Formats: sequence, C-alpha cells, structure tokens
Amino acid sequence: MSTHATSPHRSLQLPALAGWLVLTFIFAAIGAFASAQAAEFYQQLNRPAWAPPPWLFGPAWTVLYLLMAVAAWRVQRAAAPASARPELTLYVVQLVLNALWTWLFFGWQLGALAFVEILMLWLLIAATLRAFWRRDRWAGLLLVPYIAWVSFATCLCYSIWQRNPGVL
Repeated sequence: MSTHATSPHRSLQLPALAGWLVLTFIFAAIGAFASAQAAEFYQQLNRPAWAPPPWLFGPAWTVLYLLMAVAAWRVQRAAAPASARPELTLYVVQLVLNALWTWLFFGWQLGALAFVEILMLWLLIAATLRAFWRRDRWAGLLLVPYIAWVSFATCLCYSIWQRNPGVL
C-alpha cells in the first residue's frame, strides 16, 4: 500500500480543492457585483474594433477563475503543510486586485486608476505564475491563459480609457 493514499495531507485533497474554488469564486462574485451593469456601460463606451463583445467576458472569466483555483490547489497539494504560504499569499493578493479592478473601472469609472491598478495586477500575476511554476509546473501553466487575458485586458483598458476621457 502506498503511503500517499493514507497520508492525511493527501486525504484532504478534495476539500482543499473545494476551498480554493470557493475562495476564488467569492472574489469573482465581488468583482461581478461591481460589473452588474457593465454590459450596458461597456456598450456605451467608445471601444477599439478589436474589443470583444460583452457576452464573452462572463464565460472567459469563469474558465480563468476555475483554472486559477485549480492552480492554487495544485500548489498547496505539492507542498508540505504551510510551506507554500508565500505563493498562496501572492495568489490571494492578486485575487483582491483582480476584484478591485472591476470596481475601479466599471463601478467607480476611474479609468486612470484602473489602468495603474491593472498594471500592478499584471505584475502580481507574473510573480504568482513564477512562484507557482517553481512549486508545480502544471500550476504555473494553468495561469498562462490568465496572464494572457489580463495582458489583453490591460491594452483594452488603456485604449478605452484614452478613447473616453469624459467618462473614465
């Protein structure tokens, strides 16, 4: 019999995954609350031709949040108890900034501040990806679509902010 199957750390895998999913989607809900009227606001903005339609954001973010939660779970699972605290702290901090961006841009319509904040978010995602990669390569890879999307979102945020000086 393998010691992995009887290890208390291994037996907590599913509850830990559920915990990361719940935590991640709580932050998603905080951001979603700020963007309740985002589709209407977004449609009224002067957007570049390459801006995605409003309906795409919900499904894209759902997939990204799912991948993010699985990545955090893999990092926790790959580490001895409490040894992944720095990596997981980075993860939670970037979740906070992720939710904050939605409030800055859609809720409070502060374009300049939203742009500065998304740059900080990108840096934190990059740091989290790097830290996760060191702990578990699959966890790092799971964050690649997230940083790619936020890279695109950073360009979009800047473009929309610049095109809508009276609104943002």
